[in-house]
Amino acid sequence: MKLKSLILGSVAAAGLSTAGFAADLGVLTSLDVCDSLGISGLTLSSSDNCLQITGGVSYEFIWGDYRTESYVARTFDGNRNVSIADAGPDWSSKVEAWVKFVGTASSDFGPASATIKLKEIDQTRVRGTANGILIDGGDDTGGLEIDEAFVQVGDTTTIMAGKKGSIANLGDDEPFNFLGLFNSDAIDGKGVGVDGDTTYLGGHVIQVVSEVADGVKIGIGLENLNGGSGAITTPAAPVPPAVGPLIHENDPLTHGTLVGVVSYAGEGVTAHLTGAALGILDGTVESWFLHAGATGSFDAFKVRGAVSYWDNFKFGRENTTTSNKVDVLNALLSVEGTFDLFKIAVSGEVANVRQSAGTDYTDYGIGGSIGVAVTEGVSINLGARHFHDDLNNEGTTQVAAQIVAALTETIKATGEVGGYFGDAIANNAAFQNDSIFYGAAELAWAPGGGFTSSIKGEANSENAYKVTFKAAKEFK
Repeated sequence: MKLKSLILGSVAAAGLSTAGFAADLGVLTSLDVCDSLGISGLTLSSSDNCLQITGGVSYEFIWGDYRTESYVARTFDGNRNVSIADAGPDWSSKVEAWVKFVGTASSDFGPASATIKLKEIDQTRVRGTANGILIDGGDDTGGLEIDEAFVQVGDTTTIMAGKKGSIANLGDDEPFNFLGLFNSDAIDGKGVGVDGDTTYLGGHVIQVVSEVADGVKIGIGLENLNGGSGAITTPAAPVPPAVGPLIHENDPLTHGTLVGVVSYAGEGVTAHLTGAALGILDGTVESWFLHAGATGSFDAFKVRGAVSYWDNFKFGRENTTTSNKVDVLNALLSVEGTFDLFKIAVSGEVANVRQSAGTDYTDYGIGGSIGVAVTEGVSINLGARHFHDDLNNEGTTQVAAQIVAALTETIKATGEVGGYFGDAIANNAAFQNDSIFYGAAELAWAPGGGFTSSIKGEANSENAYKVTFKAAKEFK
């Protein structure tokens, strides 16, 4: 049945006072079809199909003097940076909107569905310069696009094909301490070295996932089947280690990716092993990676360990020519204990990098935090972390104190003060001082109905500052 007929029929039925009139329309003929398919939320149903509709809108506005940054810790695949005041002011305005339709019906093999997700990001960014302002559109201003479009069928075994995200499991790798770890933050937001970059994962896919035992799933997929062509983008001159990842759009290694994953969830334990081979459509696998992680919860304790290995990694700061080959091993271990009013977390990380040109070094980092529940609704977090850059023989330390207070049932306030110290900062000519101090305060409001908003102010001793306003609402 056409979507237009479903929508018009549902609107007409909503205006009628009896179920008999709805049945006469011949549209909402089976009001329980969604229940039988296990689907809830905003739905429309016919006699044998259920259409689930979800969506959301978010807005973010930033103003201040923050667009110029420099590193406080030089990690392998991206630096941990802080803002430096320059000509200012800078600002950014971003609207993100999406709507998702999932139409599902029964089949002999299990539920069969088609998913379409439309998404748009409209962003304008402005940088203040000595000669005025520089306006750019940001990274995501491509207009309305089809973010997902795929078909799926099955229950315990599911077959998926189309445009969607990866089946790769890259979780169970975030440290428990509230500041996190330097290399973990720089790699993929928090993790051990493989991010969700769709240049080699997801995209056009053919995937099969099956639950083979209680809590155990296996999956295999052909992904990035729409991979581009071209050569690695490299600068004309060698890149100093301070520079982050090179652009790797249309990298020749991303012509198709074979992904395999085994995962387990149950009895207080989650674990996975994910492997991927890049470049399978070229007939030669020139790069591959493994990612494994596990988390166990045992009464008052949590333990997490993760490791990743990437062979022939060509996207990092060491890749100054296309002939360089870099093998990267990242590992992380984190432990958390909860004792009455206290929560203690300790984490450590290590990254070994071997370059074909002969460079071989090992970076490492440690971190810890103590959380105290002062009263009901008020907690304090004290934390510190350290990172050692072995290649440049530099170290960076961060310490911070944070307070979180629930002012009302819907309003939460967060404040944080801290500083960065170490020779990595002292040796960086971009900074005015050998140490950097900062402060931040945030007020978050969640009145219900899926609406959230917040306003946050930040400033540091390098005269940089930023004010961020956010508002968002989802429906499902």
